[in-house]
Amino acid sequence: MAVVSMCGTAAGRPTGTPYAGHVTVNADSSISDPTWNTWRDLPAAQQPDYPDPAALRAVLKELEGYPPLVFAGEADQLRQRLGAVARGEAFLLQGGDCAEAFDQITAEQIRAKLKTLLQMSAVLTYAAAVPVVKVGRIAGQYSKPRSRPDETRDGVTLPSYRGDSVNGADFTAAARVPDPERLRRMYHSSAATLNLVRGFTTGGYADLRQVHAWNQDFVRNSASGQRYEALAREIDNALNFMKACGADPAEFHSVEFYASHEALLLDYETALSRVDSRTGTLYDVSAHMVWIGERTRQLDGAHIEFASRIRNPVGIKLGPGTTPEEALSYIERLDPEREPGRLTFITRYGADRIRDLLPGLVEKVTASGAQVAWVCDPMHGNTFEAASGHKTRRFDDVLDEVKGFFEVHRSLGTHPGGIHVELTGDDVTECVGGGDEIFVDDLHQRYETACDPRLNRSQSLDLAFLVAEMYRAQ
Repeated sequence: MAVVSMCGTAAGRPTGTPYAGHVTVNADSSISDPTWNTWRDLPAAQQPDYPDPAALRAVLKELEGYPPLVFAGEADQLRQRLGAVARGEAFLLQGGDCAEAFDQITAEQIRAKLKTLLQMSAVLTYAAAVPVVKVGRIAGQYSKPRSRPDETRDGVTLPSYRGDSVNGADFTAAARVPDPERLRRMYHSSAATLNLVRGFTTGGYADLRQVHAWNQDFVRNSASGQRYEALAREIDNALNFMKACGADPAEFHSVEFYASHEALLLDYETALSRVDSRTGTLYDVSAHMVWIGERTRQLDGAHIEFASRIRNPVGIKLGPGTTPEEALSYIERLDPEREPGRLTFITRYGADRIRDLLPGLVEKVTASGAQVAWVCDPMHGNTFEAASGHKTRRFDDVLDEVKGFFEVHRSLGTHPGGIHVELTGDDVTECVGGGDEIFVDDLHQRYETACDPRLNRSQSLDLAFLVAEMYRAQ
């Protein structure tokens, strides 16, 4: 497959054609132009309350002049790839941190996340026999919506931590004040991350044979990995056959990899929006893909309005309260031309509810003629608090929600398009269970997440092999 440059023009990029709902503006228009910047007239949930509006305006003005983090043609290419997912011709693997942190922008940590995603992708590509679209929750996932605006510890109440893009995690009054300077730091941290990811994906680190060797090590050295030995051996035989035939395609040596995050802070997303000179349409150049979260998907709210104006592929997180009528309304607002790849529905029901609630949604959307990509987020509906006070998830619940997702699509004859998971390449102890089992009493050992618990590398690879088995059973 072709390599996507994170900081340059994608080769042979398709034309981004405007359609109803997108506003076409002059290339020299300011992003503050009210003719399209209409989200400011609507209620915007989960936005920080900055104490110094003038300081915020100064930072946003500077961000408006910064170079794009990604290019419009790259977003167009991802939209094409997601179109294949929507048509049942590809599978989406989307994963990364629940919330990135400024102090974790190191080559080692970024490489570990990328390595885990590449390992998962190699397994899924072979088992599913379809291309796997690789999208990271990376280079922009610095903001988190919160269920409560404040938190209380030992009788002291302070504003909630909303991610490094807004305030600090330390439980002090000074750290919890929203600081617009953090938006500037988010941009530079994202740029550094994308530059490093580009180097890894084009410089030989992503070579398929090397990735497969990593998986062989996992199978050989992990107690849980040994159950996947047969599949690993099949991949090994296939690669040896290709080598014996003298085949060495360029696709073996580099990969397409795209960046995504939740479009939560609308001031930042707007400041990083640019008009494409090819078409006069608007792109959010902070990421190739953005999604709207469960807490901000109000049909009459600012986030949906913003998403309707940009040409990027857009995801919507759908929880158990989503009605089929709401889903159809999202399609009307965000994908009026019914373009495969434009809209991804990321369902997050919980293992105990997906089999009951997902069928009605899929049936109504399918009957409407829309071709959305259906993706399962098996993490957010399965969170609970352990006796120790740690937020955690059971690996068995995560796996069961994915199983339910596949079962529903199999029964309806529709395509289970992908998975969206919170993971890390580090050996953290944040989710219980998995093949190399983590117990509740182990959570304190390496509980490092800033917000939500993540699968560690071993659990992530367990999930990839088990999803591969499910896909083969389709």
